[in-house]
Amino acid sequence: MTTTRRMLLAAAGGLLATPRIAGAQGALTPVKFSLDWAFQGPQAPYLLALEKGYYRDEGLAVTIDRGFGAGDVPVKIASGAYEFGVGDISAVARLRLTQPGTDVICPFVLAQGSPLSAITLRRTGIRNPKELEGKRVAAPETDGGRQFFPAFARATGIDTAKINWITVTPQLREPMLARGDADAITGFETSGVFSLLALNVPRADIVVMRYSNFGVALLSTGLQVRKAYAEANPRIVTGMIRAIIRGHLDAARDPDGAIAALVRRDATAPVALEKERLAANFEFIRTPEVLSGGFGNLPMSRVQASIETIRTAFNISATLAAEDFYLPQFLPPAEQLRFPAAAG
Repeated sequence: MTTTRRMLLAAAGGLLATPRIAGAQGALTPVKFSLDWAFQGPQAPYLLALEKGYYRDEGLAVTIDRGFGAGDVPVKIASGAYEFGVGDISAVARLRLTQPGTDVICPFVLAQGSPLSAITLRRTGIRNPKELEGKRVAAPETDGGRQFFPAFARATGIDTAKINWITVTPQLREPMLARGDADAITGFETSGVFSLLALNVPRADIVVMRYSNFGVALLSTGLQVRKAYAEANPRIVTGMIRAIIRGHLDAARDPDGAIAALVRRDATAPVALEKERLAANFEFIRTPEVLSGGFGNLPMSRVQASIETIRTAFNISATLAAEDFYLPQFLPPAEQLRFPAAAG
């Protein structure tokens, strides 16, 4: 155990074991928290945790804002604009590899399964990844699917020079594919597929090429924070993790309650579709590893493999040790990391 970890554990001590009950504890600590995407089904558990007072239980006054893609979140954290963010941690690893002066870390991985995908429609005739060559692919520049397309391309033999990227806002991505203005899109499967369904595209017409099915070893959604902030505020980091887990467990048990919280934040959210999207997202959270060993059941070797996938895909010579990137010493006690069978 490193000296830093000993100091953190000693300082945190019993404070990490149980939620801090606010009220008699004094003023709440303000925290700005950026999500990874628009307010959709997968983002509902964070809003549910806010409504139920789970952040407040930890002594935190949390403000939640929407995000604009995986590449957008760590930049906000590194700049100090937000204390915390949540999103695909591959973007954090790439930032750390290419900008060694940054200290954004991941203390908690929520989704060990990756929904990064290339998505197309049957009418395009695209049936496999190589057939994306020469085609128009629409995505925001900060979209995780676009940012890590080189890893997908390397695994499948795609010549990236033959991809015709169309840079779009998040709101225009699926409509362009539905209208035929693009031949494919990239992004989280849970975002792309359900947004196409909302545009009345038949499910049978949607073709999904999930990166992980082609051997791309990447983790997915995790909490992001600057190392300096985390070391100075271990109680806050652990409290954020605990509140996020509580929100997700409640959402798994009561998806209707989670979607109700979402609708209260965005009255235009289509209830049935977002509930289905929320359920689909749990496929990437409720993995065999999490079911058997809880959210902390993530070996450093797997984290390192994800980092190496990024280094190889982008031909990055710099190195990054998993132990300097994923810091599980901020996790709550093991009993608070379990995913009970009753929760789904």
